[in-house]
Order: sequence, then C-alpha cells, then structure tokens
Amino acid sequence: TIRHLLTHTAGFRNVLGVQWHKEPWADIIFKTCGTFLEPGWTPGAKAGYHPASSWFILAEIACRRKKRPFSQIVRQDILDPLNLNDTHLGMLPEQYRAYGDRIGQMHNAHRVYAHLDTEEGATLCRPGGGARGPIRELGHFYEALLNDGSPILEPETVVAFTRCQRKDMFDHTFQHVIDWGLGFITNSNHHGPDTVPYNFGHHASPTTFGHGGIQSSTAFADPEHNLVVALVCNGMPGEAQHNQRARALHTAIYEDLGLDNSN
Repeated sequence: TIRHLLTHTAGFRNVLGVQWHKEPWADIIFKTCGTFLEPGWTPGAKAGYHPASSWFILAEIACRRKKRPFSQIVRQDILDPLNLNDTHLGMLPEQYRAYGDRIGQMHNAHRVYAHLDTEEGATLCRPGGGARGPIRELGHFYEALLNDGSPILEPETVVAFTRCQRKDMFDHTFQHVIDWGLGFITNSNHHGPDTVPYNFGHHASPTTFGHGGIQSSTAFADPEHNLVVALVCNGMPGEAQHNQRARALHTAIYEDLGLDNSN
C-alpha cells in the first residue's frame, strides 16, 4: 500500500538490473513493478529504508493522479507556492548552465555519487535523491510545515506525515531501530541517542521530524522549540563519520541557542 511505501516497510529495496541515475523513467517503473518482494518479507511487518525504488513508485502514482510529469508536480504544487525559486528536481539544462559556479561540488571520498554534480545528473528527475537548491530553501520548506503546511498542505496532512507511524521497528537498511512518520524520520533518540543514524542531536524534542541527505545535508523541524535546522556539509566521509558529525552539529546548535535545558 501507499502507507507501506511511505514507512519503508514495502519490501522491495533492490530491483535487479536498474541503474537508478541513468535509465529512462518508464524503464525504471517497468522493472520495479516486475520485481519480487524480498524473501521472508511481509509488507508492514518488516522495515528497511528504500533508497530509490519506493520513491519512484510514489512519484508514478502522483503522475497518474495529476496527469503531469513529476518534475512539474514538484515545481507547481510545492516549490512555486513556497517561492523556492532556486530549488529544482530535475532542472533544465539551460538552468544548470546559467548557475555557473553557483553549482556546489560535493567532495566524496568514495566517488560513488560524483555524477550528481554534473549537468547530466542535476537535470534528471530522480525522486529518491535528485533535488538541488540552496540549503536555506530547504529550511523554508520545513518552516511551512511548522506553519500547518500552508500554502501547500492541509494541517491534518502535516500531522499524519510528521507523527510516528512506524514505531520500534528494526530498519534492515540502517541496521538500527528507527521510528518513522509518512516519509519523515521522527525523533528516535530513545533507541540510542549516540547510535541512531541520521538523528537530530541530543536535545531535540520528542516531536522533532525531518530527513537527511546521504552523508551530506540534513533538515528537521522541532515544533516544541519552533525551530528549523537546515545545513549541508561539502564532503561525504562515509555513513559512520557523517552520523557522528551531524549529531555533534545538531547538539551544538541547541546548546548555542540555550535549548539544551541546562539553563
């Protein structure tokens, strides 16, 4: 179901033969729809982050409902209403060239994702991880969620997205228990504040929600403190080092703002 996709409990994390960042959209959808569930996986009973497959299916559902390409849906229904003018999911080639040296380069020790900084990578619409833009605009998106979703979502939709919908389940991708909303990670510090991956630091309130970019960016909202954090590092050092770095940064932000309950 759609809920299984949004909570990463669907059970088709890997699709054989798919090159997520190169193949045409229709080919990816065809191959994904023809794949099998992972052995021993009952949807909803087992969890594991789907880096790409579930996002493509969610996006395809949106395309068929809206009868528009996904890049247009994102632009017209989310980015334009929020005035996120420099954020793109599949930017046009001429836009990429016009930005010139404003296009940031992500330094990666493993060189696995280097193509995302190229024109070819930045102009592909890839719903699982292809958005580009200034980090401040990602912060503005989360500010809208703190403002009951206006003008892009109804308040009850924001509540459904950001409250815990998947609780106390071991994530077989991240190899840790992590709680999840509908698309968003919810604060999982009660499962180990020093070990839970992509967390929001030691001082985030229980209602905090957000999501990280792979080994680089992070953004979250803390409703109890009316706080939005959005930051990006320009190097991908590996999962373990990034999680340590992000945890320290998030914790320090709260302490610098006096939100660590120590005063």
